[in-house]
Amino acid sequence: MSDSKTMGVVGGDGRQVALAECLVSDGFAVYACGFDSVRFANGVKKAALEEVAERCGTVILPLPVTDDGKTLKMDYGNEKITLDDRFATLMCGKRVFGGMMERLYRTSKIWREIETDDYYTQEEFAVRNAVPTAEGALDIAMREYPATISGSRCLVAGFGRVGKVLARMLQGIGAKVSVSARRADDLAWIAACGYTPVLTAQIGKEGTFDLIFNTIPALIFTRRVLSALAGRPLIVDLASKPGGVDFAAAEKIGVRAILAPSLPGRVAPRTAGEIIRDTVCHMIGE
Repeated sequence: MSDSKTMGVVGGDGRQVALAECLVSDGFAVYACGFDSVRFANGVKKAALEEVAERCGTVILPLPVTDDGKTLKMDYGNEKITLDDRFATLMCGKRVFGGMMERLYRTSKIWREIETDDYYTQEEFAVRNAVPTAEGALDIAMREYPATISGSRCLVAGFGRVGKVLARMLQGIGAKVSVSARRADDLAWIAACGYTPVLTAQIGKEGTFDLIFNTIPALIFTRRVLSALAGRPLIVDLASKPGGVDFAAAEKIGVRAILAPSLPGRVAPRTAGEIIRDTVCHMIGE
C-alpha cells in the first residue's frame, strides 16, 4: 500500500539526487528509481519503479520530465524508462509532481485521470532559480571571456527574473551594465536601478558590448541582429531550448555564442534540489 508520507523520486540528474537526500533529512521515507550509479549520502532507498508505485503516495519526476518525449530524463539509470500507458498506470492514485509536464501528458491519455502538478510553473520556483542561473552565467563568462568582467560592457537582454538578478550581480562586480526590454515601464525601472536601458528592438543598432547575456525565450539574435553587432561580443544564451540565438548564423558570422540552459542543475545541484523540495512541499501544504 502506498503511504502519503513516503516520497518517490523517479529519474533526473544531480538535482534529484540532492532532492532525495533533502527529503530524507526532513524525515520522509524516500524511494528512488533510476539512480543505479549514485551512492546516496543518507537513507535514500533505491527501488524499482513498481516498488516506488506500491509504496509511495507522492512521486516527484525530473525537470524536464523528458528530453525526447518518449523516455524519462534519467542521467544515472542503467535502463531507460519508457513513458507510455504502463508508466501512467503505475502513477494512478498518486500525486505526481514534475517539471515541464506538457510532453509527458502526450504519452498517454491515462494522465487525464491522475492528479499532477508542474512545479516548474510556480513563481516561487522561478524566482529562487534565478540566483543559481545568474551565478552559472557569470561562471561561464569568467571562464570563456578573455578579460575581466569588471569594467566590461555587458548587455542583459530581458528584464525578467533572471535578468534582474544577473544585472545586479554584474553591476556588483564592476561591469558596465545595459539591460534591454520592450515595455516602457521596464525601461523606466532599468534606468532607476542604475543600468543603461536599451529597447530590445534596437539591439545591434545602438551600443557596443563585450558580453551579452540573453534571457528572452524567443529568437532575438537573428542573422540580421548578429551581423549588426559591433565588436563581435561573446553571447551567453540562458533561454530555454532552442534558445534566443540563431547559432548557425552566429558560427558563420564569427560571433561566439554559448547555449547554457538548465544552469541550476549543472552549477548548483544541491541548491536546485532544495528549491524543488521546498516548492513541492509548499504545493502539498497549499
